[in-house]
Amino acid sequence: MSEVPRHVLVIGMGAGDPDHLTLAAVKAMRRADVFFVLGKGREKESLTRLRRDILDEHLTGPYRVVEAEDPWRDRTQDDGARYTSAVHDWRRRRADICERLIIEELAPGECGAFLVWGDPSLYDSTLAILADIRGRGTVNFGHEVIPGISSVSALAARHRVTLNRVGRPIRITPGRRLAQGFPEDDGDIVVMLDGHETFTHLTGRGLWIHWGAYLGTPDEILVSGPLDEVAGRISRLRAEARERHGWIMDTYLLRQGRDEAEGAGRPAEGADGSGGGPLG
Repeated sequence: MSEVPRHVLVIGMGAGDPDHLTLAAVKAMRRADVFFVLGKGREKESLTRLRRDILDEHLTGPYRVVEAEDPWRDRTQDDGARYTSAVHDWRRRRADICERLIIEELAPGECGAFLVWGDPSLYDSTLAILADIRGRGTVNFGHEVIPGISSVSALAARHRVTLNRVGRPIRITPGRRLAQGFPEDDGDIVVMLDGHETFTHLTGRGLWIHWGAYLGTPDEILVSGPLDEVAGRISRLRAEARERHGWIMDTYLLRQGRDEAEGAGRPAEGADGSGGGPLG
């Protein structure tokens, strides 16, 4: 390995709104010689375009963009052990690609960057993949992390609520864990990565939901209200949006009883898009 290390930046770029980009993120981007982009296929070409638009808007100096196809991931496994095995297999193959990109496209002494949706610390694999590559000992590089605005923060802001209530905890969980059992404590729950609409199985509990899809983008949809009343509407909106775009990414907050915050249940004006709309 070369004695001159490479350097890698992991930059949180926000949930989708170009204005979510922080000053720290812009300064970090201007240090990079090359940006690595793992494409998500034709369905999500708009996300790749948004990355390039952000680069064009904020960078003036020379830089390169190197793209590679994100490896296929088995998303059919629901069993705990099989799901974990499938994720580890996908991360290993993703690490193989990123390792090759760093070795072949980032010269010793240069700075490369991965632009991460939301915040790199929350349900993103980039940091674990870089740790895997460093552990292999095939290439010498250092790395640093620049935090970003997560979809969780964006969700709370768009609905004008706090994530926690006075003296009560907040839990963040993927939908598949929520499907295994609803926690019977006094906390509120933020749910991410819920491809199976777990919320539809939680009616009859007196829950309130703040839901958002494509947060921060022109396609953003927001719904808020008693879960028993709006669960069906959210399901219909999800199906219509998936049909229209080919994919969907949504996040929601569940809490017991009506939200106490002023304005809760009333998303910001103009935030409801073509199908969302405030309820409650």
